[in-house]
Amino acid sequence: QVQLVESGGGLVQPGGSLRLSCAASGSIKSINAMGWYRQAPGKQRELVASVTSGGTTNYADSVKGRFTISRDHAKNTVYLQMNNLKPEDTAVYYCNAANVVTIVHRFLQVWGRGTLVTVSS
Repeated sequence: QVQLVESGGGLVQPGGSLRLSCAASGSIKSINAMGWYRQAPGKQRELVASVTSGGTTNYADSVKGRFTISRDHAKNTVYLQMNNLKPEDTAVYYCNAANVVTIVHRFLQVWGRGTLVTVSS
């Protein structure tokens, strides 16, 4: 069994910053890609940023230049540094891990439960 646990969400004023963390646990041998998705009320879940095991990053156009994704392979942890936050960034942010190999199984997709980010004055 693999679990993803997010932390770091909360309430922040426009222009402020937050750092999200997501730690994967379980008998993990490798994880291909890790990333962050978000879902605002009434909208579909969308990719925010992702990073592969090789370090290739991908960002949604709406967050380029403001958000930075990073990964600690030794800790199976991914981070999302969010700067210059805007009200439209308000959403539940979900951590995702793709192609997770454990000692007994391979999981194509694993999701965290989400952490709420609210940007409001």
